[in-house]
Amino acid sequence: MAVNNPDIETELKTLASGNLLRRLRNQQSRGVTRALIDGCEAVLFAGNDYLGLSAHPRVLAAARRALERYGSSAGASRLVTGNHPLFQSLEENLARFKGKEAALVFPSGYMANLGFLAAMAGPDDLVFSDRLCHASLYDGLRLSGARFRRYRHNDAGHLGRLLSREDPKGRLLIVTDGIFSMDGDLAPLPEIRVLADRHGCLLAVDDAHGTGVIGPGGRGTATLLGVKPEIETGTLSKAAGSLGGFVAGSRELVDYLVNKARPFIFTTGLPPASVAAADAALGLFEEEGWRRERVLKLAARARLVLGRAGFRIPGNGVGPNRAETFSETPATPIVPLITGDEKLALRLSSLCLNRGIFIPAIRNPAVPKNQARLRMTLSAAHSDEELNRALEVLTESGGELGLI
Repeated sequence: MAVNNPDIETELKTLASGNLLRRLRNQQSRGVTRALIDGCEAVLFAGNDYLGLSAHPRVLAAARRALERYGSSAGASRLVTGNHPLFQSLEENLARFKGKEAALVFPSGYMANLGFLAAMAGPDDLVFSDRLCHASLYDGLRLSGARFRRYRHNDAGHLGRLLSREDPKGRLLIVTDGIFSMDGDLAPLPEIRVLADRHGCLLAVDDAHGTGVIGPGGRGTATLLGVKPEIETGTLSKAAGSLGGFVAGSRELVDYLVNKARPFIFTTGLPPASVAAADAALGLFEEEGWRRERVLKLAARARLVLGRAGFRIPGNGVGPNRAETFSETPATPIVPLITGDEKLALRLSSLCLNRGIFIPAIRNPAVPKNQARLRMTLSAAHSDEELNRALEVLTESGGELGLI
């Protein structure tokens, strides 16, 4: 018997009227950069496989070996029977890669952030976070019960003023993304590190979009900027082309999380194939540095061309009058094209898909109200021809809609 729920029906109608209703698309993958989406053949500028490693022969071979040897599932949480031998190799390699004593792998990057924050912070503690931090960090803060203060995006001066006003009883913690997923810009980590040291704060950096992509050897935003946070988190589903998340820090921290992080304790461990694939990809971060160079080169070109065309692109001051100065800031694989209006973002995305290019429309709550955008992401697997076509389609479609 169907249950009538007028509250849900009303909410769905409200979302639809505000151009905020989501739906799942039917997507059939045809490689890293191509797919059939709702029946339309398209080149994808939408995923986070920044280095194209999800299709790398070594990554696939490692996954196959693990699948054949250990089966398709861990079978239980890691504290029960789900801690298969592949975890030790991956965690040791992650710790070495991040320059930490230890690392702990979670089933997803979301769970890693949720788990470490809810375990590390409590009602007596105070956490400072960037206003545009990822949703997983905010959800972790809410779950923890800690008090928290949000500082203006990438505004170290505002963070400093907030820190100076507080007389905390418990632990102090600053959390920030390394690369912000919707703007593609970098956190001012050197300035934040100075403030953390001055006020006795732990610094935690979520480097989901930087790990494998920027910095020497792909070690991430903190390494690029010469900063050593006490805690780094990240994901294995982006540059590593697999699944999972991690927290890297002291041995004591990891031992504590094994006992206190509920998303770790009460969730089945990752499938062996995913762990093996991530471990193989981690080795390729350093061995095949050309992938990192290529994706950043492609992203820099997209920023330049689209900035010159007149698109609003946050992060590097790119625009019709400043497009030549964009390269002063290190490029990231994320190129956001601001429309402001949600309906306009949907129309631009639809026009592009009809012309064989898929770039998703991003709307509230993923971004603030009136900050809707297309979020273009690049991969080392994209060909020059695919990028050229995307730039042509965006320029043509943006012109039709009066965006440029």
